[in-house]
Amino acid sequence: MTITAAWALQSALWQKLKSDQALLDALGGERIYDDVPQSAPFPFVTLGEIRSNDWSTQGSRGHEHIVTLHAWSRCAGRKQVQAVLGALEAALADAPLTLQDHRLVSLFPVFTDARRESDGETYHGVMRLRAVTEPDHQS
Repeated sequence: MTITAAWALQSALWQKLKSDQALLDALGGERIYDDVPQSAPFPFVTLGEIRSNDWSTQGSRGHEHIVTLHAWSRCAGRKQVQAVLGALEAALADAPLTLQDHRLVSLFPVFTDARRESDGETYHGVMRLRAVTEPDHQS
């Protein structure tokens, strides 16, 4: 079975985040989800959209990925959601991620935002990352 670069990246990010003790401490446990259980306690992190673009050249193949991570909090004010965003950034800074069938060329945050949702009690942090990958073996 062929593993897409986007899936390989998502899997590696998932493993890294679930093993980062500072992030787990900020969340109060292993609260990192692709699909959030209805009874999930706050705060938590969700894996959001991954948009992939072909980044190939005449001599090599590759992809650029825009990855969105979401932090959710019900603590009054933005302090907790900002702490989770900070833990996410620290966990992923220069992270040596191992991707199946692919190699990570670069990964860095390009955007963060923290805002109150329209329900008036939920704070939502957004982190957007840019990643570049290439196949393990160039053809």
